[in-house]
This record gives sequence, structure tokens and C-alpha cells, in this order.
Amino acid sequence: MQRFVCEQNIAHFQRLLETAEDEKLRRTLLGLLSSAKRELALLHSQISGADLSPLACRNKAGDLNSVLAQIRASFDTSDHPYMLIDAGPGLKIIDINDAYSRATFTTRDTIVGKPLFEVFPDNPALETADGVSNVYNSLRTVVETGQPHALAVQRYDVRNADGVFVERYWQSINTPVQDAAGRLICLLHNIENVTAEVLAN
Repeated sequence: MQRFVCEQNIAHFQRLLETAEDEKLRRTLLGLLSSAKRELALLHSQISGADLSPLACRNKAGDLNSVLAQIRASFDTSDHPYMLIDAGPGLKIIDINDAYSRATFTTRDTIVGKPLFEVFPDNPALETADGVSNVYNSLRTVVETGQPHALAVQRYDVRNADGVFVERYWQSINTPVQDAAGRLICLLHNIENVTAEVLAN
């Protein structure tokens, strides 16, 4: 029922936006639309993760440990920020490397095993924040297509060590991690902080 309400709200707000001419009304509608999309993404991520296919139709996951052992050395030592995400319900964080930890003010010990959007929620002070819904849709696209997916530059604020949201813009790519048989093991999330470049323009 909650999903139906979110989907109806999204369709309704999009229709209203098409004809709204008043700038204040447009801002209000954009905020409502962003909120409804976020709620739907969170609902989907909690119930089914990035794989919306029926449980019976899902591919049996391959051996996570054996695949991770193959990529562990390059993952851990890379200067590029990487996170591994379980595509199942909750989109739980499997691991991050040190570069990811530095870029996002997090530590491996405090976020591994937690749901992605619990650790990285949208900034509640930003009414039109769409990081959660856009990242979720990208992860879902990767699962559905089996191909990498790059997002457009995305504003997605993160909390610093004091829990205060800091303005950040990211270029990110999500990639499927598969075993030799082509079965999905997990999702690889790569981010590059492009905040300085965005704010300089």
C-alpha cells in the first residue's frame, strides 16, 4: 500500500509540475516530488534491495568470499574510493576501502553491515535532495542490466565527524561484481569528489 501511495504521489506531482507556472509552487512541488521519490527508493531498498524481480526468478548468488579474495588487494590499496554493497534487502554495506573512508568521513568498523541509506541519508535541510533516489535507481539499473552505470554529477551531502552535513558533489559509477559464471555477487560503488570543480563554476 505504501508503495502504491508513493507511486501515485510521484505521478501526481510530476503532472502538476508540467503545468505549474508560479515559481514558489514549482519549488514546493519539486520538494514534494523529491520526498516521494526518496520514500519509494527507501521502501524498495528495505524490502528487496536493488533486485525487484520475484524471489523465485533471482539468480542464485555466487561465492562472495572467493570473489572478494580475488579483488581484495587492489580494492584495499586503491587511491579511488570504493564501497561494496549487497544487492539484497537493505542494500547493506559489505566493505569500504581507506580512500572511501577518507572521502566520506566514515570508518569501516562503524558502517560495514549497515544499510546504505541509513549511513548515507539525504541531507534533511535540502528540500530537493535526490541523492538517495538517484543512487538507488542506478544500483537497480546495474542489477537489471548486468552492466556498469554512471550517474551524472550528483549533489549528495555527507555527515562529517561531528554529524554535520557537508556539501558534496560526486561523480560515481556503479558496477556489478560477478563470479566466473556471471552470477551477481555484489555491487561496486566508486565515487570521485568533484565538489571543488562544481563550486568553482
